[in-house]
Amino acid sequence: MIGAVPGWVRPLAVLFVIAIAIFMLAPLVVVVASSVSASEFLVFPPRGLSGRWYAEVLQSDAYLSAAWTSLLLALMTVALSLSLGTAAALALARFRIPGRAFISSLFLSPLILPSLIFAIGLLMVFSIYGNGPSLFGLVIGHTVITLPYVIRTVTASLADMDPHLDEAARMMGARWWQRYFLVILPQCRTGMAAGAFFAFNISFDDAVVALFMRAPDVETLPMRIYSTLEFSPDPSVAAVSTIMIAMTAVLVLLLDRIFGLSKIM
Repeated sequence: MIGAVPGWVRPLAVLFVIAIAIFMLAPLVVVVASSVSASEFLVFPPRGLSGRWYAEVLQSDAYLSAAWTSLLLALMTVALSLSLGTAAALALARFRIPGRAFISSLFLSPLILPSLIFAIGLLMVFSIYGNGPSLFGLVIGHTVITLPYVIRTVTASLADMDPHLDEAARMMGARWWQRYFLVILPQCRTGMAAGAFFAFNISFDDAVVALFMRAPDVETLPMRIYSTLEFSPDPSVAAVSTIMIAMTAVLVLLLDRIFGLSKIM
């Protein structure tokens, strides 16, 4: 029989959770506070309060161009990874494919492969067999690193799917494409939404693959932030980082509003 939990364990556990939360949120607090600093340089705590850096970011052609490139890149990545990942998850979950375990492990291998090693390999492949770094190469690289997230989330949705609905549609004479588009895929929408969320955020925030695969005419927002920190660090970096944090928070709230985070998790 399991004994009762000692009284001193609960307050200790609460303190541990609070400490972990502070450890995780402290960097965000520093970034947000630095973004409203009136100083010309990144300092914490901020010396005075000012919103000039947000106005500078929103009026900067360099930041806006980089943000548009990152947005376009993320949307193309989501479209590719969601299409390929959903199809792969359906095939692996519904059909007995020879070597299914190996194929599944191959799809999930980007999760354990260091991003730096993958980026170097991708650069070598496109330098030898392609035209070198390009936006197309970035899309391919981001699709590869985001594909495992889509496959895992869609596979989890398929595990909770009611098989009797598909069987009923088949008995009613529905064709295969009608069953997939009207019965199966609607039941996977929460997994697809979660996969799209992960794919968008990973692609939009990626700096490692973009560092190796960027072309002279292609600059993503993380690379713009990196360049600013390297040559002329000022609070505009904190301001654009705060905007990216707010964007992620808005996406999470939208997912919770539409699907519910409990269902997605």
